[in-house]
Amino acid sequence: MAIKNYKPTTPSRRQMSVTDYSVLSKTDPEKSLLEPLKKKSGRNSYGRITIRHRGGGNRRKYRVIDFKRDKEGMDAKVLTLEYDPNRSAFIALVEYEDGEKRYILAPEGLKVGAKIRAGEDADIKPGNALKLADIPVGEFIHAIELYPGRGAQLVRSAGNVAQLMGREGDYALIRLPSGEMRKISVRCKATVGQVSNIDHQNVNYGKAGRKRHMGWRPTVRGSVMNPCDHPHGGGEGKSPVGRPGPVTPWGKPALGYKTRKSHNRTDKYIVKRRNGK
Repeated sequence: MAIKNYKPTTPSRRQMSVTDYSVLSKTDPEKSLLEPLKKKSGRNSYGRITIRHRGGGNRRKYRVIDFKRDKEGMDAKVLTLEYDPNRSAFIALVEYEDGEKRYILAPEGLKVGAKIRAGEDADIKPGNALKLADIPVGEFIHAIELYPGRGAQLVRSAGNVAQLMGREGDYALIRLPSGEMRKISVRCKATVGQVSNIDHQNVNYGKAGRKRHMGWRPTVRGSVMNPCDHPHGGGEGKSPVGRPGPVTPWGKPALGYKTRKSHNRTDKYIVKRRNGK
């Protein structure tokens, strides 16, 4: 996937780049797989802001993605490759032999007209979903389940890829994109290949307005606020933090402070943490 740059006709255009969508199908999304998506602007069920800097943005429809890949033993033909406003990866519309249509995460290299399959009899090629017990050691995978039958939860965003490093008893050893090595049940499913839209991380938005269209509101540094608004605020000119370390607006330690529980029940599945310890 390529990145498209523009001539600097305006100051914001000078740095701006966009993903080249020429490989995607020029069709409307499948209506039967669309659902309404209400804006929440970072608010919970009580109407209180729990995630800051959200709001506005273009209206979206949710695309129902098949993360479970539970239609086994049947080939499906890739009809279209499409853009999904709700995620960084591209999605593929596939039609099974019985006529049912589903959206899946599109792996890198998947073409319109290709055949994909799920189940233990599927070949090892991009887009096919198998249990970790049936995938060869060393294979690159994505869309990995954490619990059998729950659906893919790991390695779903653009360009991400994990690797099956080995198997021992009922568990497979997976190297995740963060570098973490983790045990996952061999009964869990994964999809072969790398997630599409590899160049997503290289896109330069160029101007604030593009982020507003995505539903992101401005983020203001605490050091430029008043003391009543943030612990870092106040002072004459540029002032230091003035306390042992940087904190959130509510006084909690920030920037490197570990928030994971010291005795987490899933610790036994982590062989090597992402920081190399």
